[in-house]
Amino acid sequence: MNKYQYKVQGVDYDVEIEEVEGNVAKVNVNGIRFDVELKQPINPTSSLKKVRVEAPKPVARPAVPAAAAPAATPAAPAGAGSPIKAPLPGTITELKVNVGDTVKQGDCVLVLEAMKMQNNIESEYEGTVTSITVKQGETVMEGAVLLTIG
Repeated sequence: MNKYQYKVQGVDYDVEIEEVEGNVAKVNVNGIRFDVELKQPINPTSSLKKVRVEAPKPVARPAVPAAAAPAATPAAPAGAGSPIKAPLPGTITELKVNVGDTVKQGDCVLVLEAMKMQNNIESEYEGTVTSITVKQGETVMEGAVLLTIG
């Protein structure tokens, strides 16, 4: 069994190669077991230095066209104001406001589903919605800006 430590894009990995049979290697990466199929078999007596490890390539997300803005001009410039952030990761199931709408503190501005529960996200501020940065069905992480109120 060979043990190695790799750093790929700043992330450390502990890799144990348990055995190699033909073109299948049984490896353990950070405690998780994988069967890795090699493109071409390697000689078990050869040095593993010949195996090239590539970092995962980032996948570009397709551009999403912005939603049409309402005819009314908001009281504040678009995006200006105080952000309402996601309190936990989840999926936006319903937007209750539009850009230009006036909201009071405590008004429900959207619904976020997390762990199969519907969470009403309430405005922490009073003012006019100056931008909405999410859309229905989008998944967001904790701390993501959902909308701004100016």
